[in-house]
Amino acid sequence: MVDSQAPWGRVDETGTVFVRTADGERAVGQFPDATPEEALAYYERKFVELEGQVTLLEQRVKRGASASSVTSALESLRSSIADAGAVGDLASLSTRLDALHGSVGELTEAQAAEAKAAVQQAIADRTVIVEQAEALAAKDPSTVQWKQASQTLDGLFASWKDAQQNGPRLPKSDRDELWTRFRTARTKIETGRRAFFAELDAAHKDVRSRKQELVEKAEALAGKGVDGISEYRALLDQWKSAGRAGKKVDDSLWAKFSAAGDVLYAAKAEQDAKDDEEFAGNLTLKLALLDEAEPLLGETDRDKARTALLSIQKRWDAIGKVPRDSVRTVEDRLRKVEAAVRKLDDDHWQRNNPERKARSEGLAAQLGDAIAKLEQELDAAKQSGDDRRIKEATEALDARKAWLGAIGG
Repeated sequence: MVDSQAPWGRVDETGTVFVRTADGERAVGQFPDATPEEALAYYERKFVELEGQVTLLEQRVKRGASASSVTSALESLRSSIADAGAVGDLASLSTRLDALHGSVGELTEAQAAEAKAAVQQAIADRTVIVEQAEALAAKDPSTVQWKQASQTLDGLFASWKDAQQNGPRLPKSDRDELWTRFRTARTKIETGRRAFFAELDAAHKDVRSRKQELVEKAEALAGKGVDGISEYRALLDQWKSAGRAGKKVDDSLWAKFSAAGDVLYAAKAEQDAKDDEEFAGNLTLKLALLDEAEPLLGETDRDKARTALLSIQKRWDAIGKVPRDSVRTVEDRLRKVEAAVRKLDDDHWQRNNPERKARSEGLAAQLGDAIAKLEQELDAAKQSGDDRRIKEATEALDARKAWLGAIGG
């Protein structure tokens, strides 16, 4: 049987497969019942598998895999290659592993720096959480919105747990210091919240007692009907100033208080309906009076207007009430007529006021003298042909005449 040769190995006549190395040949195994070519191909495939593992490790280093895991894999491969049952350039694989060894050192240093930076960032992040909790704890309890504050605190605690579970492990001294600060702030917030709600519960209890008493008083008014409404309104004022007893309690008590008022207002509505029916005839009579009164809006004779209005007002009062939904309409129409007649009186007084009349007559006399003088000046200007003096005198004369006309001179 003749040896089968290949660049990196051979098969002898006994079927033993050898790999060639720098130190000479080394037997790597046998492949029974196979041709020399098949035996070499088998051990060459083993080399390809080793080479693939080296290539994969090189890629892991490039991607920044954990230096410790790369080191472990590197040593394992180095051991495997040393006595590998494979045919191929094993020396090149060792050379590549030697190159990786240097890269692992650089990777170790880089990852150590990254780990240190990650720890510093984690400390900074947890410090922010602590400072937010401390700021919340430092607030005046009377100004805190406790529902929102509790939600904020829960969120901060969730952030703390997430950082603890998923972030890098902190040095014990830093971890203990930050946790002590966070726990202290959290305890202060919880203590303030419990105190606030205990005080609030006491206040709610007092308000609840007062409102329950108001409900009982309101319900006791039911028998008074319409006459109980004024008392109910007084109770309503007390209700508004009583404070809050908690939403559910307030809603329940208000439903009872409001129902007691509904009874009274229902009685009033029934009474109003009866009154409206009774006063319907009065409305017809007052509408007729308005038809009689509204022509006075155009009357200029003061005495005639006053006499007519006085007669209408007497009959208006004698008629009595009208239905509630018509009161405003008819009253506004009558007020408009009364205002018109009153204006006739006011205008008459303004014209005949002795003091005003005396002032007007005195001013009229002064304006009359001024007009006479200006007329003389205008004649003189016309005779001299002085256009400027003519214009000035004409304008002054027109102004004085307008003033005289305004005061009725």
